[in-house]
Amino acid sequence: MNREQMSRIAHARHPIKSPLDDDSVRELLAQGISQPDARVLDLGCGGGEWLLRALAASPRLRAEGVDISEDAMAQAREAAGSLGLQERLVLHHQAAADFTSAHPFDLVLSVGAAHAFGGLLPTLAAARRHLAPGGRVLVGDGFWEEEPSQEAVEMLGDFADLATTLDRVTADGWTPVHGHVSTRRERDDYEWACWGSLASWALDHPDDPDSSEVLATAATRRSEWLRSYRESFGFVCLVLRQT
Repeated sequence: MNREQMSRIAHARHPIKSPLDDDSVRELLAQGISQPDARVLDLGCGGGEWLLRALAASPRLRAEGVDISEDAMAQAREAAGSLGLQERLVLHHQAAADFTSAHPFDLVLSVGAAHAFGGLLPTLAAARRHLAPGGRVLVGDGFWEEEPSQEAVEMLGDFADLATTLDRVTADGWTPVHGHVSTRRERDDYEWACWGSLASWALDHPDDPDSSEVLATAATRRSEWLRSYRESFGFVCLVLRQT
């Protein structure tokens, strides 16, 4: 089973694909969207869950999403069609770092996709290129709540602590106007949902040739979370304006 198929199963019960509950997503979008007819761009949109929620909440809003995954684009199109939102959603199947547009956006968001740009600050640099005057950026990325093990760093990335992360963001010319640090419950719920969904799929499909691989992957990822990074990994979302 390829990585995209595995990810689709893993996120079946948690389509936002980040350690955030529905109330947190709703509040972050409310803080990021400053006008009802805003134009919104998601760099690394995956299945388009952030954009679909924004469109459903704001009937005059227009949105565009960019992602390199053909499977994710198909999911987004299917979901938009089923919700009657396809008229206000444009999807671009390409690398988010290479995306260009003829018009700017009032909100540029990129949550959990900093790896596509090479880190948080390069993600903000990409967002800045698409931002309308007075616009906002909604970005989400990891940080270390406690000193990580070398295994955790190799697994998840070389993050900083929260204070250093904010220092780097502000030094780069941004001012936070809202933020949310994922709670332990949000982080745990996300991990249980991902690896539980994989395990359930494997147990529900015992005759599938991929079943044993999927079950083993669920067990491995669950163990990595519990033993390597549960105590140290944090996740922060920031709503930013240019200083």
